[in-house]
Order: sequence, then structure tokens, then C-alpha cells
Amino acid sequence: MCLFTAGCSTPGPLHAYVANRAEQPVVDLFPGDADIAIPTYLEPVNDLYGIAYDPFTDHLFLRIYPGDFVRVIDRPARKIKRNFLVQDLPPGRGDLAIRSHDRHLFFAHPSLPKIVESNLEGRRVHTITLENLQGPPSGVAYDQINNRLLILHGDNPACIATYDLAGLRQGDIALDRQVRLTSLAYDSDTREFYVPLKDGTTIGIFNIQGHFLRSIASSPATPHDFIDVGQRSLLRLF
Repeated sequence: MCLFTAGCSTPGPLHAYVANRAEQPVVDLFPGDADIAIPTYLEPVNDLYGIAYDPFTDHLFLRIYPGDFVRVIDRPARKIKRNFLVQDLPPGRGDLAIRSHDRHLFFAHPSLPKIVESNLEGRRVHTITLENLQGPPSGVAYDQINNRLLILHGDNPACIATYDLAGLRQGDIALDRQVRLTSLAYDSDTREFYVPLKDGTTIGIFNIQGHFLRSIASSPATPHDFIDVGQRSLLRLF
């Protein structure tokens, strides 16, 4: 993908990044860099609330206590790129996702069925009210190809609702395996969902119909609260 205003990138292999709430590193699960740890630089009092990965810049975005604080980690350098606060995002827990073409971030509202969209400076762009959703989103992912939001919600079974960017509900996908309602990731190219499973130590991969396909885990098995995936760029020019 090339954009004259932003740069050029060539997609590479898919990677999966997982983390938990404590001050432990983000871990890459997939072969090539399996189980490579990326530091978060969190203090014991700074709980992690969610992660998002941008393949275009090779940056990880960490949503940190109290919930409106975002840390950007340069993955190759293993260093903090910068920190910023998100305007009009109330404190509290919630997942996040990123849209790669303009790096807008989508944050689950901690208490309402809404998404707060911000730019990379933390300025609020929109607040999206999610139609027919009861309570806040449990997980948020972005479909980079079809430009829609994917929202994890419900239980027994858990479902993934698809939404347009006006907040209109387009459909529901029921998952056929029990999951943890903490995070959601989506590979737009393979049309596969990644969700932490109930056992707490493995990630379930589901197809677009919600059917369980396979699972992945770190070795040794450790808890995974949060997940995001992306095709790491082989070439990045800016």
C-alpha cells in the first residue's frame, strides 16, 4: 500500500501480539519472532486495558489506566515513541482498535454502548453510538478492507456484531466456543477473528461464520487478556 501523503509499506507475515493486565511485556506469538517480548514500561500501578497494532508504522498502541492514556511503542526499537491523552474519553476499562490508512483509533466506551474515535494526537473525531447494543463493547476490532467496526458482546454464546461507521448494526456472528470478554482482533485478509478463550492462556481463532478453527498459545502458557494481529511491513518508506 502506498500513500503519497503518508508513505509506503509492503505487507509481510502475520504476527499476533498478546498481553495481560500486569506490568509484563507484550509477546509476539507467531513463528519467526515467536515469544519475543516487547516492553510496555508500565509501573505496578498502571494496569493495561488493551492493545492495538499498526502494521504500517510497526507501532503498538497501549491503552493504560485510567483509560484515556495511550502509550505508543516502536516495536523494532523496543522504545516508547510517545504518550498522549484522548479527548472526551471517560476513565475506565475498554478495548481499542486502529484503522491503518489514517491511524485513527477506536476506543470502547467504558460504560456506554459507544465508540470514541480519535486521531493520533488524541483529539476526538467522532463518538459513535452502537445501535441495539446493551452495555459497553467487550472487544473492538476494525475491518480494514470493508471499513466497518467489529464489536464483541454478549455471553453464552458470545457474539461479534458488525457496524458501519455511523453506528448502524449490520449483523451478528455467534461464536461456537466460550471466550473471555476482554479483547477482539481481526485479520482482514483471511477474515479470521482472534479472541482469548475461557481457559485464559490460549487464543481462539474463528472464521467469519463464528466457527472455531484452531488455537495458539505462548510457551510456557501464560494468561492473555488482550490480542491484536497484523501483517508486519517488510518495507516502510516515509
